[in-house]
Parts: sequence; structure tokens; C-alpha cells
Amino acid sequence: MSKPPFLALPAGVRAYRMATARGEFAVHDTGDTAGAGGTVLLLPGFTGSKEDFIGLLEPLARAGFRAVAVDGRGQFETGGPPDEAAYAQAELARDVHAIAAVLELERPGTVHLLGHSLGGLVARAAVLLDAAPFASLTLLSSGPAAVSPSQQERVRLLLGAMETMSMAAIWEIMQQLDQSVGSAGEAPYSRQEVEEASVAMEEFLRRRWLANVPEQLAATGRLLLDEPDRVGELAALGLPFHVVSGAEDDAWPVPLLDGMAERLGARRTVVAGTGHSPNAEQPAQTARALVDFWLSL
Repeated sequence: MSKPPFLALPAGVRAYRMATARGEFAVHDTGDTAGAGGTVLLLPGFTGSKEDFIGLLEPLARAGFRAVAVDGRGQFETGGPPDEAAYAQAELARDVHAIAAVLELERPGTVHLLGHSLGGLVARAAVLLDAAPFASLTLLSSGPAAVSPSQQERVRLLLGAMETMSMAAIWEIMQQLDQSVGSAGEAPYSRQEVEEASVAMEEFLRRRWLANVPEQLAATGRLLLDEPDRVGELAALGLPFHVVSGAEDDAWPVPLLDGMAERLGARRTVVAGTGHSPNAEQPAQTARALVDFWLSL
């Protein structure tokens, strides 16, 4: 589970519900900037949310990009119906297109799409559905097919638990299993401030977990287990690609991500000192790599 580096929105970032042709989606939006870099659409991973990108928003805006992080259908503050069919991969891909249609009203074809982990599988499904709205695709800690065997075991345990246990009971168990790493931020804090921030973060993570629609978790969990290798289809599109990961990744091993990047003809970035969530663990370094790629286009 990704843990945001902090929770307070940077200055100028607006939280609201974006209206689209497929309903409303909760977003964090830096708004229009003075630069001409284009727009970045950020899709979170399994059990994640728009807050996982909070550390990227200010540096991306400063570089001239409008950055929009979104809670997908059934995630955190967006919500959704108690029907697993609503969270089929094709439906989630159509949601991405609906959001992109709003973002590219003034400048068609300028949306840089980024998906983290599960969000990467959804992002590539959206691009394969129709690549026209997108200027590039960045796969952040997201691999070519199903997750690693160790992660498959964890997902199966979760899916099994959801059949008999409440979301609150599962949360207590997840706290014992969670091996994610969070960043404490770059500024110095007093001990009291650190303790208060820790309590607020734990409260946020629990609230986010309980807000997820169980049917969404079930459907997307199976997607992580069953996703086929679609790298060949993706490479045939000729879109600019960027594969980004930490130096270690237990969901998709780094050598597997290296091979995927080679098959795609993609730029490859490894963010030193991070694991599965470079966006949360080292947001400044990750943002620099992303900006360098997008500006190179």
C-alpha cells in the first residue's frame, strides 16, 4: 500500500469532483500553469488514491505542467456501484478516456498519461483502446503482465478474506502485513509534529481503505492475478513510453521492468533508494525524471 509523503495540498492545488461523460471523479488539480508543458493525468494503484501523487504536484506545476491526480471508479472519494462488472478493465479504460476528454478540450492530444502499479495496467488498456488523446505513456512500477508470485499470494489472501470478513477487520490484519515504505518529507520537524503527522497519516490510510468499494478491489485484484502480457500490442502503437521504477520492486522485479522497457523502446528510469512507490518515497527525484522525459518530447 502506498503511503503519501504528506497530506496537506500544496498551494494552488484544488480538490474537487470533476464532471465527465461517465460521472464525477475526485481529483487533485494544479490548474492551468504559465508553462506550455501540457497536462499530466495520474492514475493510482491497487488500494491507492490520488494522494499517492501529492508530492509530485508542486514540482510538476513549477515545471509548467498541469497535473491532475484522480481517484478511479470505486477508489476512495470517487465511489462507485456494488457491482464487479462496473470495474472490468474495459470500463476503467473508458473512464480514463472520459477524464482525458475533459482535460484536452483546448489542446487535443496533449495529455501525458501515467499509471502507478495497477494504474499502469489501466493506463495501457486506455491507450490500446485509443491512443489519440495521449502524448505519451509512463508506466510507474507497473509491469508487463500479472504481478509476481509472492504478490499473487497476497492478493489471493485478500480476496479470500473479503468473502468472510469486514473491511475494518481486514484493515487490522493488513497493518501486520504491510511492508510499504513512506517518506517523512524533506523539512525538519519537531518530535511532536512527527507524532501528530503519524497519527493523521494512520487515520487517513484507514479512512481511505474503508472508503474503497469492495467490488472494485475484488475485480481489480483479479486483474492483477490474470493480466496477460500486452507489451507487443503496446509497442506497435509507436507512442513515446517511459518505464519508471524503484531500485527494488516486489510486485514486478526490476529485471522484468528492464526487459519491458527494451521491448517498448522506452526511456528507462530507476529512482535510487526507492521501492514500489518512487512517487511517494522520493517525489522530488521522481518528478525530475518525469519532467525530463516529457520536455524531451
